[in-house]
Amino acid sequence: MTNPSVALLGSRGIPARYGGYETLLEELAPRLVARGFRVTVYGRTHAVRRRVRRFRGAEIVLLPCLRSKYLDTPSHTLLSLLDARARGFAAALVVNSANALFLPLLTGSGVPVALNVDGIEKRRAKWGAFGRAVYALSERLACTLPDALVTDAGVIHDHYLARYGAPSTVITYGVTPRPLPPTRLLPRLGLASRGYFLYVSRFEPENNPHRVAAAYRRAGGELPLVMVGGAPYASRFIRSFTEGADPRILFPGPIYGPGYRELLSHALAYVQATEVGGTHPALVEAMGYGNCVLAHDTPEHREVAGETARYFRIGDAAGLAAAFDWVRTHPGEARARGEQAAARAAERFSWELVADRYAALFATLVRGGRYNNLPAGAGAPAGA
Repeated sequence: MTNPSVALLGSRGIPARYGGYETLLEELAPRLVARGFRVTVYGRTHAVRRRVRRFRGAEIVLLPCLRSKYLDTPSHTLLSLLDARARGFAAALVVNSANALFLPLLTGSGVPVALNVDGIEKRRAKWGAFGRAVYALSERLACTLPDALVTDAGVIHDHYLARYGAPSTVITYGVTPRPLPPTRLLPRLGLASRGYFLYVSRFEPENNPHRVAAAYRRAGGELPLVMVGGAPYASRFIRSFTEGADPRILFPGPIYGPGYRELLSHALAYVQATEVGGTHPALVEAMGYGNCVLAHDTPEHREVAGETARYFRIGDAAGLAAAFDWVRTHPGEARARGEQAAARAAERFSWELVADRYAALFATLVRGGRYNNLPAGAGAPAGA
């Protein structure tokens, strides 16, 4: 029997140059190949800088899209699903709940589909009334159209179950720490090992980069805060907190690959300020690399970091500034918290475990079964 062919759709593509979905597919695709699947990953021509045709054993298909805030994702997903339908895959994983509307293009042709909905997108501040309405509809469709519903945190699992009676399986993100010496990016940015704070996120309102920058003005000391990220279609918002910012704050733009790993390997502490979403990849990665975590106090972040993080409320600038000052004045205790975070990440957030769960999902779909009829909590990682 030939290896089953599976498609991974809905992201901007790999190698990852944007966010969580792209990181997930970059880590997942080669591991599925190693587990005996023939994998195709769809990406957007403008988002994948290298015109690659294969990536670590997976086929890459690049298709265009309509470049706008509201049409980028749906236009590309529509083209991708049409192409995937013609190819006749054995199963598919589609990411982003906004893509639920298009799933019948595959399910109607007999291709079983799993949908990863991530967080509760309709709550994101970047969307206007129309965008929130689309995501509200997509959230409902996600409960009925796919053959498997995947959530990435117990909090999101519980939301779908309580609101819609829709069971799902929880498959988190993962981390495989590969520390690098401070020999390339850190000298270029003028940073010392364990001598800076790190923030990594898309620069969007619900991720609160503006509030983090404002809170840092209140903190003492001379340590830099490195704010890594960017966002398409958000130039005005980004200018609002980058122009005239505290001179201790560095804005190097989006950083991926070895440079990102080097920053993770040597930060004194990492700031997680997001308000919307489930398991955030950057938070899991920061924990895996042994960073002391300062996290906005949400159920999702407590689910991931437990008691290893120091929590703050994002609306309390003085409280976040105090957290910065605590790390700066208690570096030994901060390092101890980082070691606890690394141990928790190693136990609960392994890319190999994530790949095993997706491989099991695909195997079930290929056999014609439904994977999301699990009892509440059955999809959660051991010990969650």
